[in-house]
Amino acid sequence: MIKFDELLQKAHGFFVARDYAKALFLYSQVSYSDPKNLEYQIYALFCDIASEDSQRAQEFFDEFIIQKNINFTKAVSNIKDSINAYDGDQDMLIKMLENASLQTIESLDSIAYSDFLDLEEARGSFRIAYEDIMFSTKVAIQKKDDLVDFINKLIENGFDTTAYSYLDGFNEIFSYDKDLTALYEKLENKNSDNKHK
Repeated sequence: MIKFDELLQKAHGFFVARDYAKALFLYSQVSYSDPKNLEYQIYALFCDIASEDSQRAQEFFDEFIIQKNINFTKAVSNIKDSINAYDGDQDMLIKMLENASLQTIESLDSIAYSDFLDLEEARGSFRIAYEDIMFSTKVAIQKKDDLVDFINKLIENGFDTTAYSYLDGFNEIFSYDKDLTALYEKLENKNSDNKHK
């Protein structure tokens, strides 16, 4: 019996590693097994976009993966609008991505990462800014680069447990990603150094 979850995770790994031919092959396999599944079709479409613009395809992938866990229907609608805008009107694309980000933040009762950075600047310290909001507000991460930056700062400021939580939460999504693997290693090395002191 074919394990479709495993195939999907392998396909995601190939996609993140920019091996789009292998990713498309696996996405096509799972799509063939369930032709009405919109999610599988979207992943295959990302591979098609990657043949023209790898960076944009990766951005679409990251956006969709993060949003689908919050609200799948809205994530599908947002990514369709984004892809349609990508094919045509670039101004519309920017507007759609901003709207998607705002909807996610509102639905989570969260603070956008850019707003959190403003708070960090105003408070003069990541630690103080994060302690101000950690029990009442979530930080809404919309891009992988922001996620890496945020986790790095959590580690550097001693919020190791929270850093692990974020890494574990995104590990399934970015399981083959070298930046997140490096963050795991940074945490492990830090904890190892602390044990030997």
